[in-house]
Amino acid sequence: MTADVAVLGAGMHPWGKWGRGFVEYGTAAARAALADAGLEWRDVGSVVGADTVRGGYPGYVAGATFAKALGWQGARVSSVYAACASGAQAIATARAQILAGLADVVLVVGADAAPKGFFRPAGGDRPDDPDWLRFRVLGATNPTYFGLYARRRMAVHGDTPEDFALVKVKNAALGALNPYARYRKRVTVEEVAASAVVADPLRLLDICATSDGGAALVLCSTDFAHRHGVSRPVLIRAVSTVSPRFPSRVLDLPDIATDCAVAVEPGPETFRASIARAAYEEAGVGPEDLSLAEVYDLSTALELQWYEDLGLCGEGEGAKLLREGATAPGGRIPVNTSGGLASFGEAVPAQAIAQVCELTWQLRGAAGERQVTGARVGITANQGLFGHGSSVIAVR
Repeated sequence: MTADVAVLGAGMHPWGKWGRGFVEYGTAAARAALADAGLEWRDVGSVVGADTVRGGYPGYVAGATFAKALGWQGARVSSVYAACASGAQAIATARAQILAGLADVVLVVGADAAPKGFFRPAGGDRPDDPDWLRFRVLGATNPTYFGLYARRRMAVHGDTPEDFALVKVKNAALGALNPYARYRKRVTVEEVAASAVVADPLRLLDICATSDGGAALVLCSTDFAHRHGVSRPVLIRAVSTVSPRFPSRVLDLPDIATDCAVAVEPGPETFRASIARAAYEEAGVGPEDLSLAEVYDLSTALELQWYEDLGLCGEGEGAKLLREGATAPGGRIPVNTSGGLASFGEAVPAQAIAQVCELTWQLRGAAGERQVTGARVGITANQGLFGHGSSVIAVR
């Protein structure tokens, strides 16, 4: 059995290329979240840091790294790494500590200082590492994978490059309204089509950048929130961190082959669909209850896939849902009201936390020009390398 935990504070450091260390971004986000919660750093009983593999040794002990930067005060610390799902894993760890009675108030922080260009494999020879293999054996960089996945959607569902471009147009319009976004400029379908080809059929504006940035949440027990004078806080109702099931019939990073489905009949759902299903079951809600969704748009084509995996529409109907305006502001289920990774870029340990920041502001009715009218239930979805599911459902 699970119970709700409250989001008392949310804070971010703007995304961009700032040329400074990840600790600075995370500390700024943490202080913003504490100020939003109306708490002092000394009130925090635990810190959970989402690790960065690019921050050197301090990045691998992110909980203690941020605690030290804020000033040692004896708080319990934890550090987690799950690639792009690190933020959701950090939220899950914080929630478990609160529900176990180990802390009333937990600070969750993630931040990164990303390299220029696309992510590269770590150095050295590691033939037992599937991530190393897909780079070195296949040359399958992340943009290559995004392009292959887009080609799959075109072949299986009939999606077009214009469908992909419309995702970017929607998200760029929302990112233009978000003060934390790196890219705050609207674009047209024609501008997407005129941008350089990166991995056919995807162009430069179809693919997210790598960014610096940070995000933080202050989570607490509902009793603490009420004692603190917050009668109707945003509540975390579910955190899904599931792993894939055998056999896998859809090729996915970092693997370079599917499981053998010749001897074993594939299951009823894909890995991504199972992430959402687990979250819905835990929260006791369904796609029909959602007010908004924040999904992992590493590429425009992948956002369309999430529409289907979240159950917002049937298989192969993602582009149709987009064209109907259902996922745009004022639509039935607005998606990526923050502007998504299309507007932010990837700051890996921070992005799943940033998604929950957006849900928090939306559910509070504090998202300004991006506000979804009457927002009551929101879901996040992303996926961490090596089979880390990531979905959070928040309600108010």
